[in-house]
Amino acid sequence: MSYLVPDDSIPGAFRVMFGLTQQSFVDPSRPDFLVFEYVQHIALILDHTVLRAPDDQRLRIVHIGGGGLSVPRWVEWRRPRTAQVVCEPNTELTEEVRRKIPLGRHSGIKIRDVDGRTGLAAMADGWADAVIIDAFDGARVPSELITAEAFDEVRRVVRGEGVVIVNVTDHAPFHWARRVAAGVAERWPRFLVGAEPAVHKGRRFGNLLFVGSLGRPDLHGIRRATAPLSAAYRWVTDVDARDWPGGAEPFTDADAEASPKPFGSKLWF
Repeated sequence: MSYLVPDDSIPGAFRVMFGLTQQSFVDPSRPDFLVFEYVQHIALILDHTVLRAPDDQRLRIVHIGGGGLSVPRWVEWRRPRTAQVVCEPNTELTEEVRRKIPLGRHSGIKIRDVDGRTGLAAMADGWADAVIIDAFDGARVPSELITAEAFDEVRRVVRGEGVVIVNVTDHAPFHWARRVAAGVAERWPRFLVGAEPAVHKGRRFGNLLFVGSLGRPDLHGIRRATAPLSAAYRWVTDVDARDWPGGAEPFTDADAEASPKPFGSKLWF
């Protein structure tokens, strides 16, 4: 099975496909060229949180889910010398990525052939400045990555003004996503919810980003940076973000469910 499909319009670029679901886009010659709107906003959040650290501070970022390594490649371009660990259990995908779009010898990106929970459990307390959970099994977010126990592990691993960014997919009224949001909001003093207005308003199925931070995100900068993008996000912050879960109880390992199956025309995450 081939996961990497050459892009029809950009020579040397690839799309990562799982059946009909496009999960990633990579142009190895342009790591700053981020196609997916949610990937653009993950980069935007990093720019206005942990990447504000002094240039002489070596940052550490953990990625749960690898795909074509779009975000790790962007971080390497944006902030050279960052230590990055990618937890990706799909060894066939990883081998194909290494073969067709290999990383540079001194990229600082280490790929571990383990699932996210196993990878987090092996990390020392306070090792990471940011943890990004962007993992899919086909078109669904695995249940074990969005539980209270999983977020406890993430909270243990982050340090300083550490940040967690969680990418999920759902549709209004967001019964599933609100339980995920509750798990994040309970563990980080500052919490944000982001999505395209059409997703927020329930017009279609799509991506939502949940951001938990131990520091103070540059909210003005985030809103200013999203405005000119073709798919500008609406960001819910402060009290409104705390209210967004609507009293939902976080998932636990005992009752967790994978994210809802997508419907409609959108088949990329």
